[in-house]
Amino acid sequence: MTTPLGPTTESQRYLILDLLRGLALMGIALANFPEFALWTFLSSDEQAAMATADVDKTVRFLLYMLVDGKFYSIFSVLFGVGFSLILVRRGCRLFVRRMLILAIIGLLHLLFIWSGDILFLYAIGGLILTLFIKVSDRLLFLLALLFIMVPVGLDALTEFAGVDFAGPFYDAWWRAAGERGITEENFASWLRDADSYSQMFDFLVQGAYERMWEFVDGHRLPKVVGLFVLGYLIGKNRLFARLEELPLRSLFGWTMAWGLPLSALYAWSATQGHPWGLTVHSLLYAVSVVPFAAAYVAGICLFYQRHSEVKAFSWLAAPGRMALTCYITHSLTGIFLFYGLGLGLGTSFGLVYIELTALLVFVLQIVCCLGWLRFFTFGPLEWLWRMLTYGRHFPIRRR
Repeated sequence: MTTPLGPTTESQRYLILDLLRGLALMGIALANFPEFALWTFLSSDEQAAMATADVDKTVRFLLYMLVDGKFYSIFSVLFGVGFSLILVRRGCRLFVRRMLILAIIGLLHLLFIWSGDILFLYAIGGLILTLFIKVSDRLLFLLALLFIMVPVGLDALTEFAGVDFAGPFYDAWWRAAGERGITEENFASWLRDADSYSQMFDFLVQGAYERMWEFVDGHRLPKVVGLFVLGYLIGKNRLFARLEELPLRSLFGWTMAWGLPLSALYAWSATQGHPWGLTVHSLLYAVSVVPFAAAYVAGICLFYQRHSEVKAFSWLAAPGRMALTCYITHSLTGIFLFYGLGLGLGTSFGLVYIELTALLVFVLQIVCCLGWLRFFTFGPLEWLWRMLTYGRHFPIRRR
């Protein structure tokens, strides 16, 4: 039986996937807004001088414990699930074309809107995923674990053997920054004070170099590929459509019992400057983030299975259906609120107010997405991505 060539229709969608994607977007907003607000770029003394400094310490610890890496992991696994659906329904050739278009979108986002882009890395990871589409389930699971643990070995080489993987990228970043007059002293205030796009673009150019350094220094590619492989395995076996067959209660209990205390240790290590060394910190990240992310997913799936009629599920699923549009909108909202081109509020607020702002922005996104989807089938960027992928026009308005 062949599947007509075209994007996923509403009858083919699974609410649980959109719901989890919406949840992941909320967590990603919480993780990214401190950088949008330029709080991350402030020195520790400048952060400590803010009126909310005492509360911010607790918020920062909770972010490392409950947010950092968890929602990006969920989002990455869901990308892998989506990849599996495309590969099964449409084939590898169309999937590769979709990834190449995503790479272009990611580069445009990186170079012209925000230096913290993840889409380009996702596109590269998606292309690597095609190497494993005919691998057995058992080997896929082992490969996923291997890729997730690779950064621990690489960090051990850095700590104990002096292998500097990211050094050249770090030097290139600060050369690019210096050529544009960006220094450690004005780094936090540059975007806040930029009153023209040309000044913002100067920062984005050096920011692209910085992002490449972050990818290499954090060994992000093997992490992403491992999560994609895990998502591909889940999607290949359609576990999202067989929730009643899964031991969700046991999965939630075990992953929470494992992930919560280890995430607390990871948060302590992060906030204390890695007192046990880089390798131990990297190991804590690897063994805490994915289990805790799995606990979030299992908990949501368990609650959804028992209370699928809850209206809030469809509310949270709305931004999940427009994930690309919402992700880019996060960046545009950050520019408007915190950069000199907009309201110029960057470096003005403590972390607690930044996170409250992120939650408010996400609630507004839910409202906007619900309104949009009443009249349209796709989000605007999702619609464009689909048309470029399939090479033909699709109607966007609901009939």
